[in-house]
Amino acid sequence: MSNCISTLTTENFAEFTKNDLAVVDFWATWCGPCKMLAPVFEEVAQKLTYAKFGKVDVDDYPDLARQFRVMSIPYVLIFKNGEIVDKAVGFLPADELEEFVAKHK
Repeated sequence: MSNCISTLTTENFAEFTKNDLAVVDFWATWCGPCKMLAPVFEEVAQKLTYAKFGKVDVDDYPDLARQFRVMSIPYVLIFKNGEIVDKAVGFLPADELEEFVAKHK
């Protein structure tokens, strides 16, 4: 994972999402659409420097997946100052992901 995307765990999740704008991708290694989203997520993370980007592997952290009621992946949540302000399920092309995040700037 790149240096502009954080690996999120049960231990660092609350701290990561508590301030500013945070974009979190819930994913798994076996998920085809997640693999398609990964380079798009990377591209948008590098472009939108005003937001923090992080990823949660649902197999490694099922507690976080349960907490946020993740039923399908990829599942992208946007947090603003610790509160969920938006969510998207499934693959998003780069322009759509960028618009999705930018409307919460």
